[in-house]
Amino acid sequence: MPGSGDSATVQIPAELKALTQGDAQLEKQIARAARLANSPISILITGETGSGKEYFAKALHQSSERRDGPFIAVNCAAIPDTLIESELFGYAPGSFSGAATKGRKGLIQEADGGTLFLDEIGDMPKAMQTRLLRVLSEKEVVPVGAQRPVPVNVRVIAATHCHLESRVREGLFRDDLFYRLNGAHFTLPPVRERQDLSWVIDRAIAKQTEKTPHQPPLVIDAEAKSLLMRHRWPGNLRELTNVIDFSVAVCTNRLITVGDLPEYLVNPDLNDPESPLVARDLSRHGKQARELLAELESCQWNVTAAAQNLGISRMTLYRRMKQHGITPPR
Repeated sequence: MPGSGDSATVQIPAELKALTQGDAQLEKQIARAARLANSPISILITGETGSGKEYFAKALHQSSERRDGPFIAVNCAAIPDTLIESELFGYAPGSFSGAATKGRKGLIQEADGGTLFLDEIGDMPKAMQTRLLRVLSEKEVVPVGAQRPVPVNVRVIAATHCHLESRVREGLFRDDLFYRLNGAHFTLPPVRERQDLSWVIDRAIAKQTEKTPHQPPLVIDAEAKSLLMRHRWPGNLRELTNVIDFSVAVCTNRLITVGDLPEYLVNPDLNDPESPLVARDLSRHGKQARELLAELESCQWNVTAAAQNLGISRMTLYRRMKQHGITPPR
């Protein structure tokens, strides 16, 4: 029956099925998403930062009849207010100083025939919310400086970590846009609540193995795996990915042990947000440790940039970080 929540009555596409292996809450959401894959209604995905909202949106796109069309992801919080209008809606030739002579398509037009993913929609400026509402209701976009609207065929999936209803009550988000976006609402569980956490960890390691097909598979020992299972993962999948990336970079013989994990996981007492790394006593490690820490902090913990500035490889930098017990702050 189409209105039931029984996943046995609907074929779950492989792309959606690959998002979990045994988490009841997520499986329920996936079964409902499978029913809506080809629906024209807009989708709203909520969940903590890093919980996999874009993964979910991509899987929904790849499971739909729009899979051969573009998937355009826009982080509404990352585009400056002064640029978001031209970035989203595009502009006509000569519409403002510095504009390209031939004009430019906006990201909404780039998504024509596919899916437009609006991440952190709660941070979209109020003026842009009004223009986006027109796109959703009229199926057309008016570039900056243009006289005529351009028809667009897009499926909109929006995501946010904030409580949009609260922003509506505070007057920060249009209620009519909220109801237009909230055609179907999915809430993703945080990593700490997932019943398939062991599988999530194994999959993250397997993805790293896939990057080096000519080397032996990566393995994690039982003690390190147990420690990862006990961690609360406040950064969710994003934090987990960073931890695995770090561990793979510093481990030897393709085996991840406790010694290869970031120190804040091994020694939680060091993970006090009020006393970051600069408060640690690195004097016993000497000049190299202090210089390494200073360089990482000056690069805002961009490991690639720090390695380039120091004239060493990323692998060497990771090994020195491990040697001196230096781990990135959250």
